[in-house]
Amino acid sequence: MSDLTPVKLPNGITLDVWDSGPEDAPALIFLHGFPENHRTWRHQIEHLNTSFRCIAPDQRGYGNSSKPEGVEHYDAQSLIGDIFALAKELGVAKFTIIGHDWGGALAWGVAAFGQAMGVVERLVIANAPHPAIFQRLLFEDEAQRAASQYMRTFRDPAHDGVIREAGLVGLLQSALSWENRPAYAPEEMAKLAAQWANPDNAFAMLNWYRASGIAVPPMEEPFGLPKGYSDPPFPPLTLPTLVIWGTGDEALLPANLDRLDDWVQDLTIARVEGAGHFIPWEAPEPVNAALDEFLGG
Repeated sequence: MSDLTPVKLPNGITLDVWDSGPEDAPALIFLHGFPENHRTWRHQIEHLNTSFRCIAPDQRGYGNSSKPEGVEHYDAQSLIGDIFALAKELGVAKFTIIGHDWGGALAWGVAAFGQAMGVVERLVIANAPHPAIFQRLLFEDEAQRAASQYMRTFRDPAHDGVIREAGLVGLLQSALSWENRPAYAPEEMAKLAAQWANPDNAFAMLNWYRASGIAVPPMEEPFGLPKGYSDPPFPPLTLPTLVIWGTGDEALLPANLDRLDDWVQDLTIARVEGAGHFIPWEAPEPVNAALDEFLGG
């Protein structure tokens, strides 16, 4: 299993971090998504950490990392700030940012700020939608809106009493009606289940959804962009970007790849046919192969 080191940031947040590989090698920062932890990326890190410094935090609200109480502590700006602060604390001047699910959503933002700062060199996304494309799909695309209704459930405070009593497990089972649920390895499931059972962890993880400005309309609301709609103020990306997508994802549909080149100038897309949402560990071999090619072998 991975060894974690607590890293205290100047903003008062402490993140547990798996930091492996040569300290002087090119740095890769891996961001996990909901409802997982740094172990999302275990196969990629074990594959790459002889040639790269691989840094994978348990993000704010996850594992034993800081879990400040209150939705206001989980806004995108604060979460993005954690990543730049972590890089600075670890002495990393430049890095490639790699993210899956919510970690990928954060990675889009880290890349946007980081390219302007000259800090982020490359971006890798695994099954995480571009914020502008995703928001349009939620307004216009019936299939993606239906697939995202679980977000409304996660945001609904009506479930808070159950979460205080039993943590996250019951909510995950009721909100996610996937035909193909991920088959976690027993040792991974044991650690995740312990974290999901902790109400403090559960609320902190859900606060990522509750703090997000993404609008998820109910299914009965008419389809189409609202009057006067404009895309989120997201700058075009010029840095090299790899997007790996499992086409069997039941939460984030392949339509999220359409028109992605309108927002990303130097874009490589690697489709993994049939792979599910948790592609880093569900399909590690094609993910590793795509990373090898993108990162230069």
